[in-house]
Amino acid sequence: MEKYKRIFVVVMDSLGVGAMEDSPEFGDVGVNTLGHISQAVDSFEIPNLQKMGMANLCPLKQVGPAVKPLAYYTKLKERSRGKDTMTGHWEMMGLEVTKPFKTFTETGFPPELIRELEERTGHKVIGNKSASGTEILDELGEEEIATGHMIVYTSADSVLQICGNEETFGLDELYRCCEIAREITMKDEWKVGRVIARPYVGRKKGEFKRTSNRHDYALKPFGKTALDALKAAGFDVISIGKIKDIFDGEGITKALKSKSSVHGMEQTIDTAKEEFHGLCFVNLVDFDALWGHRRDPEGYAREIEKFDKNLGVLMDTLKDDDLLIITADHGNDPTYTGTDHTREKVPFLAWSPSMNGSGELPETDTFAVIGATVADNFGVPMPEGTIGTSLLDQLA
Repeated sequence: MEKYKRIFVVVMDSLGVGAMEDSPEFGDVGVNTLGHISQAVDSFEIPNLQKMGMANLCPLKQVGPAVKPLAYYTKLKERSRGKDTMTGHWEMMGLEVTKPFKTFTETGFPPELIRELEERTGHKVIGNKSASGTEILDELGEEEIATGHMIVYTSADSVLQICGNEETFGLDELYRCCEIAREITMKDEWKVGRVIARPYVGRKKGEFKRTSNRHDYALKPFGKTALDALKAAGFDVISIGKIKDIFDGEGITKALKSKSSVHGMEQTIDTAKEEFHGLCFVNLVDFDALWGHRRDPEGYAREIEKFDKNLGVLMDTLKDDDLLIITADHGNDPTYTGTDHTREKVPFLAWSPSMNGSGELPETDTFAVIGATVADNFGVPMPEGTIGTSLLDQLA
């Protein structure tokens, strides 16, 4: 018997709640995304997250723990060897990533890769280093517009990113070049997790702005996930934000692209007003992309406050047979050195209007409890080779 007709899993991208025990192995000591954001800002108003129990997971300067939280809450540890978007999301849905994806943060991409990319696209590559997306546009955007060259860069993630001005380079041409890059980087020695098209507008330094026409060309998951199992059993699997890209479309029945995290929550609220039967899986990327990587705790705090307001609307919209799970895919402590993600535990908040109970659950050793819980609710066996144990029976 299904406990819930619809489950909403909302990923606050990069909202870690404290260091993993092995975080020093990843270069992360004493990190705590949510805790350090609170310490770094004067005001922080998150009444709905507070009611659910977020401040019970992590001491916050301005927000006390709820005496009787609405939700069940705990911290999830990551079993996979990584701290990136794909690793975190794939593990949520049952896949343990034992070998981290290739990164080229220190050196840029090898000359052989760049040469092949130039030959096959017909564009000379400029950049080829690890950089912030906004900084590299200020540095090289004018040159790209003037010459038709192609800005290629990476980050601390396993990504190859290509910038293209929508008016001069063209979206179609940018996507064509990214498809070629994805094909080239399928070789084991160059296999990045994602190739990302980064379109922008503007004509001179200081005026460049990235647009929402970004597109991720991800590796396909190496095995079947909870999403595949749900889709095969005839359930709806609705993705909002970059979920479809992260899973390369596998296991998705309907996809909505978001312009921002606020827009993503508005889409989630609209979806909650419609009839469907299954999972709505949401990624809200702005926490990570706009504030975490740019080491801006003030901006991050304000983004969480915007989320909290829409969270209240979503909670008012949900029905008795709905379940809401709020989580994250890794950390990105905006007070830490560098610009990289941070290896952290993530929150797990589970709430339904029909719940009688609430409170703390034991910490778990994998994000995969999420996919296992969703599959268990709909009576769908998890695919062979997946990990994770359902928490459904503990959500009373």
